[in-house]
Amino acid sequence: MSATPKKTLTAAGRRDLLAILENRFAENHGRHAGIQWQDVVEKLEKSGAKLWSLQRMEETGGEPDVIGHDPETGEFLFADCSAQSPKERMSLCYDREALESRKEHRPANSAMDLAAEMGVSLLTEEEYRHLQQLSEFDTKTSSWLKTPDDVRKLGGALFGDRRFGRTFIYHNGAQSYYNGRGFRGILRI
Repeated sequence: MSATPKKTLTAAGRRDLLAILENRFAENHGRHAGIQWQDVVEKLEKSGAKLWSLQRMEETGGEPDVIGHDPETGEFLFADCSAQSPKERMSLCYDREALESRKEHRPANSAMDLAAEMGVSLLTEEEYRHLQQLSEFDTKTSSWLKTPDDVRKLGGALFGDRRFGRTFIYHNGAQSYYNGRGFRGILRI
């Protein structure tokens, strides 16, 4: 039986990830107006497992960046800011229940399970709309969104995209999956 992988980065891995995040932060001021990199990096340096989650977001094509700050908790919000839904997180149904309900042609995983493995959450509808105000995302893809329990209990799940200069939120059966639908993660640090 193999051991559970440690959710830590080597010193070199931390250094490389912090350099990527700093460059992305500097190149995209509009996503985090009024937030200083020094404040962010101080939190990051105290966040071992969360750095590992940011690395997983990066490795799977998410291009995480700071999109806000919660004044109540003091946490910075990192979200996947890749132009399209992260390429290594496509063709997933919504959750474990949906995955197990498929008798044939099961996808490799579900969005909720993969997000949990990565230590992130799916964006809510509100968070997704906020992200779409920062730039245009998912113009060719779509992303599963954290679905309210009342919708999920009826077999559905929400997803969003951007078409015709507008953000759209739709529903689909939670067991469905498409080559062009993945998920965007959010992480509070």
